[in-house]
Amino acid sequence: MAKELHKNICEESVFSGIYNKYSKDLYDFLYYKYGEKFNPEDKAQEAFVTLWNQCKQVTLSKAKSYLFTVANNMMLNEIKHQKVVLKHAELKLSRQSVETPQFVLEEKEYLERYQKVLSKIPEDQRVAFMLSKVEGKKHAEIAEMLGVTKKVVEYRIYSAFDTLKKELEHFKIK
Repeated sequence: MAKELHKNICEESVFSGIYNKYSKDLYDFLYYKYGEKFNPEDKAQEAFVTLWNQCKQVTLSKAKSYLFTVANNMMLNEIKHQKVVLKHAELKLSRQSVETPQFVLEEKEYLERYQKVLSKIPEDQRVAFMLSKVEGKKHAEIAEMLGVTKKVVEYRIYSAFDTLKKELEHFKIK
């Protein structure tokens, strides 16, 4: 039986089914964990290419975890690469705008603080929060994607929102 599973994943129709089933979830996972900056769509595609190349070594039951692990590792490697690139490059950004310098400074401080707070929120809460507030997914959908109950998802979203609200309260947000 195990031998048959190894062969099945190499069949184009089975692989296509895996792709259709997991491609959006894999992209969403990478996007919400690492952001748009590191090309989550490309990394998701590369993970599927790797799965196709290794189809004889991966069982059908392990395909999802294999994809997510490979894609996550690709993202981590990309982040390491970007750190090296940034270390050796000087970036000078000139920003011309009609806003007052004070507004620009406050906006920059707020965005930096928001990103910092968001990065400190535990990953499970951050992923649930981003799937809900950015992607607009319903709590039941998120629960199914993450393999938890709807109440757990609601708690994670509430906790993330509460943390953001407390940490950003000194900014006058209307």
